[in-house]
Amino acid sequence: MNISRQLLRRPLIGGQHVAGGGLAGVVQVRYARSIKPWNIGPEGAWKQLRGKKVIKVELPDFNEIRLDAKLTPEEVRSRMKEKGVAPPRLYTERDMFLTATNGVLDPFVPPEGDGKHSIISGSGAKQRYDAVTKKGRSFLALRKIRTYDDDLDVPTFAQQALDIYIKAHRALADRDYDRLMDYVTENAFPQMTHKANQKTIKWQFVSAIEKPIVSHIRTLDMLSKNNLFGQMTVRLHTRQILAVYDRFGILMHGSEAVVKDVLEYVVFEKHVANLYGKWRVHAKLIPDWMPPKEPIRRTFVAPPKLPPKSEREILFEKEGIMSDQKKADKKEKEKQKKLDQQKKDGGGGDGPQPALA
Repeated sequence: MNISRQLLRRPLIGGQHVAGGGLAGVVQVRYARSIKPWNIGPEGAWKQLRGKKVIKVELPDFNEIRLDAKLTPEEVRSRMKEKGVAPPRLYTERDMFLTATNGVLDPFVPPEGDGKHSIISGSGAKQRYDAVTKKGRSFLALRKIRTYDDDLDVPTFAQQALDIYIKAHRALADRDYDRLMDYVTENAFPQMTHKANQKTIKWQFVSAIEKPIVSHIRTLDMLSKNNLFGQMTVRLHTRQILAVYDRFGILMHGSEAVVKDVLEYVVFEKHVANLYGKWRVHAKLIPDWMPPKEPIRRTFVAPPKLPPKSEREILFEKEGIMSDQKKADKKEKEKQKKLDQQKKDGGGGDGPQPALA
């Protein structure tokens, strides 16, 4: 016991006990009782790690919350002002960015029989005359669009619209939906991709029968006069190949070996007020006089096959043997029929009615 007390009183120089005490000069002295083993070596690092596992949670002051519930609005405001807390907002601001409209502005009605009558014929000339007489509002809308886009040329745009139409359908056939969003608006995207998940689409553009023509132009102001949207309806008369296969590889619509003439009125839209806006496919016009399309051949699950009939069931059907329930039902029907006949013969008088057995 005396030896340990002497060791505790001796100073440590460089980690060794010195019997004669300290040396002359400035020497760092540490006593053994000040050395804590949990601060030395890996224990010190473990202490820090153990401290990181503990999370200090600030518990709410329930008494203060109970008292705050009884305060008036003015007292609550003054209490929040003392604590430096900003009052809560009664509304939430949300950014809204309009990139497309949700419909077609003043939709163009395609003339009946368009694409079938020649320009030389009377009906074809009448269609051309009606189209020219309805150009007034289109010219006003075009002038409004040119205030934002000076370089807009209608014949050049018609050819650009055909290129956008081809790229959009190729992206749809390739299932490249990210590229498809560059060529169609948010209104047309769900319509083009509806029920196309497990389908294989084979689409090919063959040629253009007639040059694309801009037949309708309209503009719309959204929320403010400076937020302008423009729509152009383009007449596309082309030759295409379309074939749609289901998930089993069975042909549902069209054919890869048949080239069809397709006449469409496609609406293209652009956010004109946006500096980075571009023309995209917005909708396709389908007139009321258009005949219904041929139904799509769908694939269904085959009904389960019934087990083969046993010899007893075949014998019952052949000999007309019925079960007891069917016999009872048949007897009940015969009795009811006989009773109705007796009522009819008796004329519905007051005579005694036959009792049921």
